[in-house]
This record gives sequence, structure tokens and C-alpha cells, in this order.
Amino acid sequence: MKKNRRMINFWCSAILLGIIFFNPVKAFAAPEAPIPFFDFVRTANTPEETALTLQIIAALTVLSLAPSILIMMTSFIRVIIVLSFVRNSLGLQQVPPSQVLIGLALFITYFVMAPVFSDINKNALQPYLREEISFQEAFEEAQKPLRDFMFRQTREKDLALFLHYAKMQDQVKTLDDVPTYVLIPAFIISELKTAFQMGFMIFIPFLVIDMVVASTLMSMGMLMLPPVMISLPFKILLFVMVDGWNLVIGSLLSSFN
Repeated sequence: MKKNRRMINFWCSAILLGIIFFNPVKAFAAPEAPIPFFDFVRTANTPEETALTLQIIAALTVLSLAPSILIMMTSFIRVIIVLSFVRNSLGLQQVPPSQVLIGLALFITYFVMAPVFSDINKNALQPYLREEISFQEAFEEAQKPLRDFMFRQTREKDLALFLHYAKMQDQVKTLDDVPTYVLIPAFIISELKTAFQMGFMIFIPFLVIDMVVASTLMSMGMLMLPPVMISLPFKILLFVMVDGWNLVIGSLLSSFN
């Protein structure tokens, strides 16, 4: 009797497995996932749509150039170079870290450029978003406060250099006649010169400490001891005692016209 039950169970299991593996049952098939299709690109039918497309392309171009604009057309150049001079004059290679210096330079840049950005938002961006002015008018209005800031920081000698090589010195009668592509490189080299002048003044007191320590070690006959190792604590102590970061940042903020 038990043998018959075993035989029946065996054949039932075999038939069930055969049905599962050899009979194509659609219920066990995985459903096909739908593949999405985007159909939002079409041909412009009116001049207004063509103009809107060109404006979107121009806006994307400006966004792609935003990092360069932030670095080259604002106070960022001077700030980051002076902060780098401070770190190098102290003899510290990784303190503060580069990420901290760049972050501090960005926030100082935002602080210095806040009136310029506010003017651009008030006179260019917001009227354009309200459709009160065209894209071209908004672009021209946005340039005015930025150009005014760069003109205040640019030396006449640097501006005359690029006007000379652009062969435009006879065509420029007022500042409004200076093209932006001439103003930007003149502004950059003026910022570099100002930053290096400030960096030189920062280096002097620390250089004096290095010379005093080196001469003291030589007079004591300690020629094998690196002077930098001894002077580093004194330079850090001097920088902390005079509240160096406050002096450096204050000098930076007061240097912008």
C-alpha cells in the first residue's frame, strides 16, 4: 500500500514538473517594461519660437562660462592670490587647506561683489523675467555694473596696453567706448599686480624672522639645524599675536575701490 502511494506521488510530481518546464505558459513570463520616448524637439513655427530658442542657447552658454566669469571678472583673483601668499609666507604647505582658502575667497568675493550682483538683479534680471525688457537689453544692463567695477580696479597703463595692441587708442574717447573684450584682460593683469604688491608686503616681516633665526643659528655654530624649523613657531606666534587674519582680510576689503 505504501509502495503504491510512493509511486503515485512520484508520477504526479513528474507530470507537474513536465507541465512547468515543457508547456509554454504565458503566466510565468516576465512583463515587458515599456521604453519611454521623448518627442519634445520640434521645428520652430514662428519667429518668436526661433528667438526663444536662441535665447535659451545663449543662456546655456552663459551658464557654462559662469565659473570663468566668477574667477576672472570679480575680486576672486586678488583675494585667492593674497591668501596663498599668506600661507606660503608662514611656511605652511597645507595649512590652511586649499579647500578652506578657496571657500573663504568665494565668500569674500560674494561680500565684495554683493552691490554689483544686487544691481544686476534689480536692473537686468528681474525686468527680463517680468518681460519688461528684451534679452539684449537685459544683457547690456547686466554689463554696466560689472564694467564699472572692473574700471575702478583697472590701471590706465594696463588698459592703454590692450587698446594699443587692439589699435583702438584713437577710437576710444570715453570709458563707454572701451570694448568688454579689451577691459577684461586689462582688469586681470591689474588684479595680479595689486595682489603681488600686497603679497610682497606680507612676506617682509616673516622674511625678517627667517633672517634673524638663520643668523642666530650660524653664530651658535648650529649649521645642521634647518632655520625654517626654528622660525616657523615664531612666525605663527607673530601672526596670531597681531591678529593676522583680521589684518589681511581688512586690507583686502579696503583695497577695492
